Amino acid sequence: MLYVKDLSCGYKDKPIVEKVSFNGKPGDIICLLGPNGSGKSTLIKTLVGLLEPMEGSVYIGDENIKTWTWNRRAKTISYIPQTFSSTFQYTGLDIVLMGRTSYLGFGSSPTEEDERIALEAMEMLKILNLKDKIYSKMSGGERQLVKIAQAIAQQSKIIIMDEPTNNLDFGNQITTLNYLNKCADRGMMVIMATHFPEQALSFGTKALLVKNGGVEVVEEPEKNLKDADLKKLYDVDVEIVELRRKDKIVKMCLPVY
Repeated sequence: MLYVKDLSCGYKDKPIVEKVSFNGKPGDIICLLGPNGSGKSTLIKTLVGLLEPMEGSVYIGDENIKTWTWNRRAKTISYIPQTFSSTFQYTGLDIVLMGRTSYLGFGSSPTEEDERIALEAMEMLKILNLKDKIYSKMSGGERQLVKIAQAIAQQSKIIIMDEPTNNLDFGNQITTLNYLNKCADRGMMVIMATHFPEQALSFGTKALLVKNGGVEVVEEPEKNLKDADLKKLYDVDVEIVELRRKDKIVKMCLPVY
């Protein structure tokens, strides 16, 4: 279990988000929603450990992760930033194998077992065709799937992603979300920032609405995230509509002109 208690985060003496409290469990997909500049990325960087909390704490189980080494943190939390580029001629398999770094001794190279785990992660995502392709020559969607495979190979309990579908075409957005859903089905916890309320409505088990330095927690957003919440969050008039597809109801967020 993840326990975030009264967490305040920001830069130097300037808090960006204050008094954030929420819990997460295996299988959760927690979606951070909010306008640009609201503090979603700041909150994510604090959860990962790239920023020190100004106040409050982040616990996994009964342990404050502030006391953890980077190596231990890497075995528990995978972080996928908005962008990752490389000028080196790394292949897809090379990138996925980087997820095994925390398991290697100083100066050690990946073992056959590490390569097996990396290839299994790529096979799970059906991207074995990318194992020999140069990462810098991949499309945005291919790169994102390779980074997700890296997170799976890392064998962490939690994946934290900053806008995983940003700059992806519609098809690759759906593909990426479906694979994140598979990660949750395998018992991993997914925390992701997104600009698309539909992702919280369709995939989220919890939504964090980030605005004006505060965070409102919405449990089961498919049921409980309302038009008024999004209007208040984005300062635009929107309507959540329901589309029936076979025996399932899909919710969409549309602007009201």
